[in-house]
Amino acid sequence: MFHYPEFNPVAFSLGPLQVRWYGIMYLAAFLLVWIGLRMRSKVPWSKIKPENVDDVVFYGALGAIVGGRIGYMLVYAHQELLADPLSIFTVWKGGMSFHGGLSGVLVAMWLYGWRKGIKFFDLTDAISPWSSGGIFFGRIGNFINGELWGKVTSPDAPWAVIVNGEPRHASQLYEAFLEGLVLSFVLWFYTRKPRPTAAASGLFLMLYGVFRIVIEFVRVPDEQLGYLSLGWVTMGQILSLPMVILGAIIFTLALRKGHDADSAPSADTPPARGAMPKKAG
Repeated sequence: MFHYPEFNPVAFSLGPLQVRWYGIMYLAAFLLVWIGLRMRSKVPWSKIKPENVDDVVFYGALGAIVGGRIGYMLVYAHQELLADPLSIFTVWKGGMSFHGGLSGVLVAMWLYGWRKGIKFFDLTDAISPWSSGGIFFGRIGNFINGELWGKVTSPDAPWAVIVNGEPRHASQLYEAFLEGLVLSFVLWFYTRKPRPTAAASGLFLMLYGVFRIVIEFVRVPDEQLGYLSLGWVTMGQILSLPMVILGAIIFTLALRKGHDADSAPSADTPPARGAMPKKAG
């Protein structure tokens, strides 16, 4: 058990410009993706080449920021958006949605792949280990901002964090650990060697969805929405369930297709001993 130290969300100021910790965490996340992609792009079997990395990170960062903001306003703050449409641009007040950011990244990858002639899943497979690592920094930013706290827990619990006199689950740190560190390690380890196309993307969707659904049980739902059903179902769980289902489907189909390709004879494979060669025509 420890007391929340009440961080100052502003890291430092440069004249009238305030640099916030949350922005620094986003910058660290994008830097991690850039470094990870640069490293992996140099392996012989990589489908993303070093000359693509800068553009992939730029498109991904733009998609994450734009999609995250639009997703938050449409799902969690639609009344504010209707009352003041320009509020969508007030990003310095906070309010970003992971699911919106994910959607924005997927759209950005599709656009970049379409422009450069790179397959969509080749791009998403490449960024998945490093994007999950970027989630770690985003959740640390939530913790520094003192937002997205978990439910009240026992004051004697070793995991309790005292916030405004109440012992709570530090759900931001749980998410940083599971959705960030654990997911990143699993995907990094899985993608150390060539895998079937789309397998890493499916694994990312499936595991993130499972981790998010589990953590939502100890996380306080957004105040403007509350619980949506049965006194425990949250918007985060509803948005994450399709990720689990879709991810499992993509992962299974990718493995099946990969195994089929591995077992299929190539054009250069000689006929089996005793087999009659086919006649042309």
